[in-house]
Amino acid sequence: MKIKTIVKLSLITTITALMITSCNDEDFLDRLPEGVATEGDLPAGALEEKAFGLYGKMRTEAGITDWTRYWFQSIRSDDAAKGSSVTDAAAFGTIFDGFQYSAAEGFAASNWNGHYSLIYACNDLIVLVDESGTTDAGSLTNKAEAMAIRAFCYFELRRDYGEVPIVINKVVNPADAVKPKSTIAEVDAQIVSDLTFAKENLPMTWPSYPGRATKGFAQTLLGKLYLYQQNWTQALTEFNDVMGYGYALNNSYSDIFLQSGDNSTESVFEVQFLRLAGVNYSNNYWESQGVRGTSTWDLGWGFNVPTPNLISAYEAGDPRLAATVLFSGQNDGYGNILPTSPPLDQPYWNKKAYTLPSERAFFGENKNHWSNIKLIRYADVLLMAAEAANESGQSSLAVSYINQVRARARGTNTSVLPDITSTDQAIVRAAIKQERRIELAMEGERFYDLVRWGDANAILGGLGYQPKNEFYPIPQTAIDQSGGVLVQNPNY
Repeated sequence: MKIKTIVKLSLITTITALMITSCNDEDFLDRLPEGVATEGDLPAGALEEKAFGLYGKMRTEAGITDWTRYWFQSIRSDDAAKGSSVTDAAAFGTIFDGFQYSAAEGFAASNWNGHYSLIYACNDLIVLVDESGTTDAGSLTNKAEAMAIRAFCYFELRRDYGEVPIVINKVVNPADAVKPKSTIAEVDAQIVSDLTFAKENLPMTWPSYPGRATKGFAQTLLGKLYLYQQNWTQALTEFNDVMGYGYALNNSYSDIFLQSGDNSTESVFEVQFLRLAGVNYSNNYWESQGVRGTSTWDLGWGFNVPTPNLISAYEAGDPRLAATVLFSGQNDGYGNILPTSPPLDQPYWNKKAYTLPSERAFFGENKNHWSNIKLIRYADVLLMAAEAANESGQSSLAVSYINQVRARARGTNTSVLPDITSTDQAIVRAAIKQERRIELAMEGERFYDLVRWGDANAILGGLGYQPKNEFYPIPQTAIDQSGGVLVQNPNY
């Protein structure tokens, strides 16, 4: 059984102390590395400690990587549905599956508050560096980590809510966070500013601490923002740089989502989970998506399940179907047959949340608290680069990127997933859309892709989508707390 690289390389000597001193959900990365100190007038290690704390908040703040994430990022698409039982969270199913958004419901507030809480923590570190006047490389790197994570939060808020307040000051009192909404262009400018600094000051890798923000993460996110802006040339420039940083597709598509796929060459950015005796540094993200059953099949709560629409979208023989969808009543791929539906509540389950039976035996529990959350994979970089290339008139280059992803997916079975050969821009565009849907299925990109492509009305309209649903309503609690400074999004 693989033990986390992060443990092997950097913290193996602290595991015993961790288990003795802490069994709560303080972050595994929220610990100052021995022998690390910050130069200058700050207390030794202060910036490093704050930087480590940001990764803990990425895992513990609602909306970043807990189950709130997939309600916004997955269930709103045509690829996923609420799942679980009919009555479990039925109201949220209506809201997210049926596009009957509500500014008053809890997920709206938790998604908003979680992102801003992390932004405020980033601001604390950034302001500390700026006010101290420290300019050593270590301090600038820690500041760059905070700016990259802050940019990530604003990018997600921009996708979910559109115009949002830009808060870059230290928040001491609630009034410090009260700002009017900024335009999307202004939010984008802030993201570009943060990521430009980050890419200039972050390292390529963190050999002893995988999971920390890197230059590749910052540039990928910057390229993704340019993609959303349809700034194809600049997006391709960023992705071309990233493709030279040593990333590579994992040899096996299905292995990506197992613990053995954590921190692989395909990982651009992922949130670290750790499960050891007496130590649980995780959240409910995977647990809440596990098969909802009994006894040995009590693997989770059963939310975020694939739809028949997604299943029918796969090309014949595409191995990614078996790596993405777990079928009730069928073999799990490891020699075990799932119960049928009924008695299981759903016919399909998200296999990217599934675990090896041997892993469950090793950890002594059924619910997944040990697999990292892959937020950005190199396959996504290739497909975004393909889109930027195709839209800027370089369709042949775009096809080469698509075919890398398809070649990995088919493996040695050359009878499936043939290479794309056409260089007609419209045909390549359709191929990119199809490939993104299948390669990244259940990973939170589909809804936003449909919106930015202008396809949401046609594809999601039958499910209840309306143009106003491009953005979610701002939580009523946030509007109330602002004293009316915040104005609700149009048509809510």
